[in-house]
Amino acid sequence: MTVETRPEGFSDPPLKKELPLLEDPSEAKTRKCCTPNIKMFLVALSFTYFSKALSGSYMKSSITQIERRFEIPSSVIGVIDGSFEMGNLLVLTLVSYFGAKFHRPKIIGAGCMLMSIGTLLMALPHFLMGRYKYESTISASTNSSTVSVPCSQDPGQLTELEAQQQSSRIAACEHDGGSLMWVAVLLGNMLRGVGEATITPLGISFIDDFASPENSAFYIGCLHTIAVIGPLFGFTLGSFCAKLYVDIGFVDLESITISMKDSRWVGAWWLGFIIAGGTSLVSAFPFFFLPKTLPKEGGPEKDSTAAAEQNLLQGNQQTNATDEQPKIRDVAKDFLPSLKRLLTNKIYVLYLIANVIMFNGVIILITYTPKYLEQQFGESASKANFLIGVTSMPAVSLGIFFSGLIMKKFKLDLMGAAKMGLGSAIIGSLCILPYFALTCENTEIAGLTVSYGGTGISDLESSVSVTCNSGCGCPVNQWEPVCGENGITYVSPCFAGCNISRGSGINTTFHACRCIEAFPKSGSGNFSAVLGQCPREEKCSRMFIYYLAFQSLSFFILSLGSMPMFIINLRCVDSELKSLSVGMYTLALRAFGGIPAPIYFGALIDSTCMKWGTKKCGGRGACRVYDNISFRLLFLGLILGLRLMGCVFFGFVIVQIKNKFTRDHRKASAEVKVFLKQDMKNNVLPEQKGAGLSEKEVETST
Repeated sequence: MTVETRPEGFSDPPLKKELPLLEDPSEAKTRKCCTPNIKMFLVALSFTYFSKALSGSYMKSSITQIERRFEIPSSVIGVIDGSFEMGNLLVLTLVSYFGAKFHRPKIIGAGCMLMSIGTLLMALPHFLMGRYKYESTISASTNSSTVSVPCSQDPGQLTELEAQQQSSRIAACEHDGGSLMWVAVLLGNMLRGVGEATITPLGISFIDDFASPENSAFYIGCLHTIAVIGPLFGFTLGSFCAKLYVDIGFVDLESITISMKDSRWVGAWWLGFIIAGGTSLVSAFPFFFLPKTLPKEGGPEKDSTAAAEQNLLQGNQQTNATDEQPKIRDVAKDFLPSLKRLLTNKIYVLYLIANVIMFNGVIILITYTPKYLEQQFGESASKANFLIGVTSMPAVSLGIFFSGLIMKKFKLDLMGAAKMGLGSAIIGSLCILPYFALTCENTEIAGLTVSYGGTGISDLESSVSVTCNSGCGCPVNQWEPVCGENGITYVSPCFAGCNISRGSGINTTFHACRCIEAFPKSGSGNFSAVLGQCPREEKCSRMFIYYLAFQSLSFFILSLGSMPMFIINLRCVDSELKSLSVGMYTLALRAFGGIPAPIYFGALIDSTCMKWGTKKCGGRGACRVYDNISFRLLFLGLILGLRLMGCVFFGFVIVQIKNKFTRDHRKASAEVKVFLKQDMKNNVLPEQKGAGLSEKEVETST
């Protein structure tokens, strides 16, 4: 008997691996629950969408607070807001194309961490700047027993007062290091945009790749529905922070002489960015524990053997995919041909144009609605943000949810999705028309909107100084509004001709006001004034509620077309171009909508300003009062015009889709005829051949 010997170091060959057919059902169930799947990714991505929507909506809600804190016009605040899209543009195309070839979950996680860093950077200027000093000539230490003289005809007293104010301004300038601190907010917002660029194209394409076709639209609808909860929390957080004074904890709030409705009020804008940044950081961690690929979603397994076999094969595929990363050179050489194929698709190009035009209106609406409500209806930033969050955001969330549900239930094809999207866009746009009737008149401000005698005027320099305050020497650039007993607001107690002030803080009152005495309210002999603008007429409160109701209806109808609009993006291109199409779609929206819209509309808003604030070191600051009528016509008219123009281009999209369906149908019919003809030739009956029939006769008889 011979014994087979083996070289040292060699072992017996492994036995053939068998599938675990006879395993404990409880262990199989546990392994199946812990195996990563598309639903786990959906949960993680939903929280990421929530966190990025929280940060973005909080930024929108804090626009006016940042504008006042840094004393910048709306055009500059538009640049800051557009810096988010600028950051997107820097990396969006590369991430959309190259990111789809690598480990998408980890790239998304890294993007979330960049979002967190950028959001925290936006709050940094608050800790580097000095305390906020608003325009005021009232001493914080004034008490009820002290009498000051806002307006004096004594040149000596006037000169001394001006000298004190000038010296205080110079001292403030020497210690003011925050003149360009808004650049840090811009850079932080840009970095936030760089991180966000990874989420939408990679996340949506990942879901579409591994979800079943019938569930893809529904999952994306659920994703956006949960994401809309982010703005609800974002605007609510903005409302809470706007109530808190910017330097809360470091100043005596009883010494503050302005209220939340004052155009000089600045809330704790920095606090919300810290909270939003922390949320983005938490959302990053789950993606680092997800694999590069997931099992394709399908029907339930027939038996445990099939399930185990699929898990084993999937595990081998994931291992091989991890070991064999594609080379960047091989990926890059296909980029330009893929981009050419995408941009020569007529349906896709017209779809882009229509969405870019409508997106301009969306950006204007989202960015400047809080400012519009403050100026048009005289509401505080806190109240405006809160009511936007609790009324409009649930409407958007429901609209997106029902949008995905309708797509799944009726299984809409490309044409059905296009028709639904266009219908919702047209009806939602028409809901803007009632907005034009929901308005309040300009506040009666002497020298700005009305003359001291009650007639309309427009030029501050020539009209604000009249006989009753001519001896006061009031600076024209001053803004410290007081409400006279006659119901008229004055630019300052000096311009009201007040000679005496009593009280402290926000409770300060002014007496012996000569301009109120010159134009008194009938039946009153009290010529006094209090701090702040006069309240708006009672109907403004009702108009405000009606506006929010129509806005919620409009948002709901527009949101019904959100999922059909997005699904068109995925279905009008080849499957291998889906990630690139989403990236180019987002790129076009950012470049031609997200960046220019807040800038050019901010400049248009600035053109309606009637009274500018003044920086501590001189120069124009933030606007204090706008012309309500001009603001309303620009805001609503431009949004409506952009939406209707977008609907026209989307009509061209439907025409192209219809033509494509017609061509595909004709091509398919021709192919079927050729196939049938060939099949009939190959299956001619023997008796037909023997009869000597021609091919045409055989075809006819068959």
